[in-house]
Amino acid sequence: MASTAVGSLDHDAVVRAAEQAVDLARHDAVVAAWGTESALPGMTVGGLARHLVSQPECAVEFLGLPVPAGAERVPLSVYAGLLDWLDAPVDAEENTSIRDDFNEMAGEGYEASIAVGDAACAALPEAIRAAGPATFVPWQGCALATDDFLLVRLLEIVVHTDDLATSLGLPTPRFEPAVLEPVLGLLAVLAQRRHGQDAVVRTLARAERAGGTVSAFSRA
Repeated sequence: MASTAVGSLDHDAVVRAAEQAVDLARHDAVVAAWGTESALPGMTVGGLARHLVSQPECAVEFLGLPVPAGAERVPLSVYAGLLDWLDAPVDAEENTSIRDDFNEMAGEGYEASIAVGDAACAALPEAIRAAGPATFVPWQGCALATDDFLLVRLLEIVVHTDDLATSLGLPTPRFEPAVLEPVLGLLAVLAQRRHGQDAVVRTLARAERAGGTVSAFSRA
């Protein structure tokens, strides 16, 4: 897949994926382990669950924002370069601030976090229907094609549901092809950006020439 979801993203599948994420966050094992460390060092299970439900929350909020006059509309390949956390070490402030913010937000408790997720999922279908062709992302001061913005939310959902399930020893939710395939495509694009064409192609296609990790989020 090309590094865009414009014209190919299944909007109903986006909503179903968000619902799957919130369903995992409401699991009894989550509330039982709320204050313990998750599979992400320094991030509590509660902080991770709160970060997960923030994906549909963020989508509803940002889809409703006006795009400021003059805001640059950028492709995903350029947008990735604007994400300061993506190229920063895991212990850099760009990453630890995200961890710390969601740990603090988790202090509101399990029920408050689930209420946020449920409300966002309920509002998401109409937010997507009412959205324009571009969505403004205040963090970076630019706009993405709306389908690309939603693909980034799907990437966060797929990756962090696995993080949360792993933290609790639960099976990772199975996502339908309409969700998983575009996310895998974007992960491959991000992996190529970090590790280069040869490393990604060889790791995916030729085990005898695989040279190590091609994680989209890690150099090691």
